[in-house]
Amino acid sequence: MKGWPSLTLFTASLYGFWLLLNDTFAPGQMVLGLVLTIAVALGTAAMRPLRARPHHLFAAIRLLFVVVGDIIRSNFAVAGIILGSVKRRSNSGFMKIPMDLRDPYGLAVLACIITAVPGTVWAGLSADGRALTIHVLDLQDEEAWVRTIKYRYERPLMEIFE
Repeated sequence: MKGWPSLTLFTASLYGFWLLLNDTFAPGQMVLGLVLTIAVALGTAAMRPLRARPHHLFAAIRLLFVVVGDIIRSNFAVAGIILGSVKRRSNSGFMKIPMDLRDPYGLAVLACIITAVPGTVWAGLSADGRALTIHVLDLQDEEAWVRTIKYRYERPLMEIFE
């Protein structure tokens, strides 16, 4: 079977979530969870025709630390904007960023990263996949945002997925 390792990981993950959500190791729940997760994994296998082929584990770990740091830093920045005592003029806006990343899994991870960082939201990808639209809460320097997305996120994702 071609996708056996990913199917096994998917099934094991679903089974673990089932047990966590049910908060029990009762034999009936364990058997029911196992049957349901195997059925779901086999039933959805055809809907996942593309297999992720991540490379460079250390690049992924570095990216994880960069993203966590950016999330923490952005939380403080957004809190300062929202809770700040000084009236600020609104600097929010949409912007386009040229994209070189083409891997669908890399783009999905980039969408999660951008949306997870407070103050930014993934707003769309052009039909040809060459331009990303994001919304930024405090948009003061578009070039700084382009550099941030391209160098901090896109390049490592290209190293990992392409």
